[in-house]
Amino acid sequence: MKKAMAFLLCTVMTAGMLAGCGSKTAETTASTETVASTETAASTEGSGSEAAEKTSDKKWVVATDTVFKPFEYTNDQNEFVGIDVDLLAAIAEDQGFEYELQSLGWDAGVAAVQAGQADALIAGATIKQERIDSGWIFSDGYYNATQTFVVSEDSDIASYEDLKGKNVAVKNGTAGADFANSLKDEYGFTVTVFEDSPTMYQDVILGNSAACVEDTPIMAASIKEGNLALKIPEGMESDGAPYGLAIMDEKNQELLDMFNKGLEDIKANGTYDEIIAKYLGE
Repeated sequence: MKKAMAFLLCTVMTAGMLAGCGSKTAETTASTETVASTETAASTEGSGSEAAEKTSDKKWVVATDTVFKPFEYTNDQNEFVGIDVDLLAAIAEDQGFEYELQSLGWDAGVAAVQAGQADALIAGATIKQERIDSGWIFSDGYYNATQTFVVSEDSDIASYEDLKGKNVAVKNGTAGADFANSLKDEYGFTVTVFEDSPTMYQDVILGNSAACVEDTPIMAASIKEGNLALKIPEGMESDGAPYGLAIMDEKNQELLDMFNKGLEDIKANGTYDEIIAKYLGE
């Protein structure tokens, strides 16, 4: 969201931020990011299947993060791309619905859905019970991700025990933050919270924090493509959990149902595997 979201965030963030990925607040990020173009289900290019008949008269507003590579980010051609972006486009084409994808940032995106200013969120949101208990309604999982500790490339940290007395950087309201907080007392490290991934990474590179915690596929892609002076130690990751599209109002169940059916279809016809391979080489 833009500056108008600032007041809303102050009241919503405390209850709503159990999140699985994150970004800057609306005031600091939304003004610098482009809002993704409206996607329609009319085109058949890219999925290899015939366009579905229009199934909904509504144009759905879907919020997403600004930078959560490789799930959503702006490429060198200033195009908003990523796994989430391509999956949503393919599913909308398969199911015949129109939508507007708004690149708002994690916190602002969650707040928009909670306030009814967006219908759904797709932003690498981890499906977990705490969110379900607080009113999030998830689609079927579309990607299973672990969270991992990350250290500087010259670090000798190789286990949780090595973090004793040190600080770990985490991103606000994320599954990575939950993972770090679940271990900090046992292994004797402290936690500092950041609002976006790039700042968190820099805190480790600059030596202010001994490690940070991030979703493993995002971290691997960021290190490779950003040539970051970071590495992922073996054996310092979580068990993993799936990402899902989320709504927070039952009146939007129609979108969730279409997403689930479309996801099933694109997995069956091979489009899903093509999208994952495009960004992760899997």
